[in-house]
Amino acid sequence: MYYGAVEGTGFEVVEAEFRACLVGHARVERLWTGARWSEGPAWFGGGRYLVWSDIPNDRMLRYDECNGNVSVFRQPSNNSNGNTVDREGRLVTCEHLTRRVTRTEHDGAITVLAERFDGKRFNSPNDVVVKSDGSIWFTDPDYGIKCDYEGARAQSEIGACNVYRIDPATSDVTLVADDFDHPNGLAFSPDERALYVADSGFSEGAARPRHIRRLDVRDDGTLGESEVFATCTSGLFDGFRVDRDGRVWASTGDGIECYRTDGRLIGRIRIPEITGNLTFGGRARNRLFICGTTSLYSIYLRING
Repeated sequence: MYYGAVEGTGFEVVEAEFRACLVGHARVERLWTGARWSEGPAWFGGGRYLVWSDIPNDRMLRYDECNGNVSVFRQPSNNSNGNTVDREGRLVTCEHLTRRVTRTEHDGAITVLAERFDGKRFNSPNDVVVKSDGSIWFTDPDYGIKCDYEGARAQSEIGACNVYRIDPATSDVTLVADDFDHPNGLAFSPDERALYVADSGFSEGAARPRHIRRLDVRDDGTLGESEVFATCTSGLFDGFRVDRDGRVWASTGDGIECYRTDGRLIGRIRIPEITGNLTFGGRARNRLFICGTTSLYSIYLRING
């Protein structure tokens, strides 16, 4: 169902650069509503559809851009959270309930990519990205084992919240960052020389991190120097994406914040719900799909993801 332009949405231009990202007459549209906690959107260009997670309802949903219909893609989904598409057009998913990362093959079969590190189960893989070399990078905070709402209550076997890499040739899992409070969304810069990772520790206490860090990526797949890229001004950062020009579009407590490559905030898109994640899609990847708490939104932009 198409809901049209949404009250309570709009743009806040902080720097002129942001105005140049906007289509003057385009408005935020609510495409669908009815979720409990929307997350992890992934765009499939070949089929012109979007898949995203409704974590507490234990399902994945599918939006068809051709006709506007929304249907259930998978249920149960093992309380899926983050999703992405690999270099062969296959769905890669983080599952809270099973505490693993999986891949959906072209025939629908599900392959387990990672479920343990050093013999210990992950906490609850949260968000995932695929690098151009085929390596898979994911975060593993403990949100899915804290209670029975988005997974199943359990003790952490690893005892920390880390960032991991799955090698494309050997399938070996490597710990690449162990100094985060609660690593969450992640994305590479366009040249893949930097990895951005959100730390959403603020969810566990006001004195804890609510920022995105930028980490140098070495040729051997390890991470180097790290710095705070931006600190959230409303709630905390969750999922985010980087556009072709290197700007970071990040979900926050009241919408989307856009940052240029030097970490300066240039503008906001107001959404009347807490936003969990976003992705670029559409035929030219100039359509920003936004997962609000209960709803799926979109906005056409002048830039491309």
